[in-house]
Amino acid sequence: MRITCVGGGPAGLYFAVLAKLADPAHEVTVLERNPPGVTYGWGVVFWDDLLDELFAYDRVSAQRIWDAACKWDEYEVRATGKAVTHLAGYGFSLGRHKLLSLLSERAVELGVRVSYRSDLSDTPDADLVVACDGAGSQLRSSAAVHFGTEVSLGRNKYIWLGTPHVFDTFTFGFEKTHAGWIWYHAYPFDENTSTFIVECTPEVWSALELDRLDAAAGCARLETVFAGHLGGQRLIDRGNGWMNFRRVTNQRWDNGNVVLMGDAAHTTHFAIGSGTKLAMQDAMALADALALPGDLPQALERYEHRRRAALAPLQRAALASSEWFERMPEYADLPSTRFSYALSDRRGEYPLWRYLLHLSTQRSVPRAMLRSALSARRWSRARRRPDAEPRVPLLTGG
Repeated sequence: MRITCVGGGPAGLYFAVLAKLADPAHEVTVLERNPPGVTYGWGVVFWDDLLDELFAYDRVSAQRIWDAACKWDEYEVRATGKAVTHLAGYGFSLGRHKLLSLLSERAVELGVRVSYRSDLSDTPDADLVVACDGAGSQLRSSAAVHFGTEVSLGRNKYIWLGTPHVFDTFTFGFEKTHAGWIWYHAYPFDENTSTFIVECTPEVWSALELDRLDAAAGCARLETVFAGHLGGQRLIDRGNGWMNFRRVTNQRWDNGNVVLMGDAAHTTHFAIGSGTKLAMQDAMALADALALPGDLPQALERYEHRRRAALAPLQRAALASSEWFERMPEYADLPSTRFSYALSDRRGEYPLWRYLLHLSTQRSVPRAMLRSALSARRWSRARRRPDAEPRVPLLTGG
């Protein structure tokens, strides 16, 4: 089969790897519009469930990702006028550039042709074309009526920045200015750099004149606002500018031999940090669907059915999370512990015992015990991964 992935992000590169592993005779090409090493964003986050799946599908690339990842074992919440609090949980982060480099290297090792600076405007000549060229997909846009594409904009403004200040762990920071509240989502992704996503309501954005300042002046303004969090370090803008989150949905994901994947098919708000995870799980599901008996239309139907079922709860959670941040000022007067718990439970899913656990782990000894338990669980799980059983293609599930 001749397969072309339009877009060299995590979805396209990982599917190319899996397609070659499934059948080395497949002719697999990845087309990317940018030059090598150029990518949007800074770092990505993921959790154990994705790592387990990565090891089950391709142990080689999974081990490289695990080795390169930055590990953190709690969340920290800082807010003007409130004591610092902590949330239970752990995860991993990795520079987006590093992730793409690892996946492209693995793809090339397996015989995939990766072509940079490619024109993505026309549908390639292939048996299967995977449109994984992002939320603004050109391939999808050319047949938007067929796919039933709908795009809605979130209310808040946000900007994706980086900083040489290396945060100890995943940190939420909220600052009250003369214009109102503004906050960041930050996490380290290598020994020298952290992602720093700034978000605020449009009213605060305008009142701070961030709508009128250029990139350098805007970063300088934000450095002043968040001076107490940055340790004297600067903020770096790669030119993406301020945005409103685009929630992309499609009524159907295939059109003949063209199928949507990753952000081209669906987006989830960055506040739950699942974009990369979902894109790579899309790749797994499509690889599984193609491995089962049947023709291409049947395979694409199986793929879409499986992924829609898995996505539904996450999309609801992402919507609830983004709406919480749009209402954030309503929670600002809560005491520190209740405020951070409201942030943690912004999807509205937690039972009472989670609040009791949250209260107890604000004290140093219970918090240290919980972190130790989570750390032991993480490393125990990691030791089991290289011996994971080979995957079996599934008709349903995430």
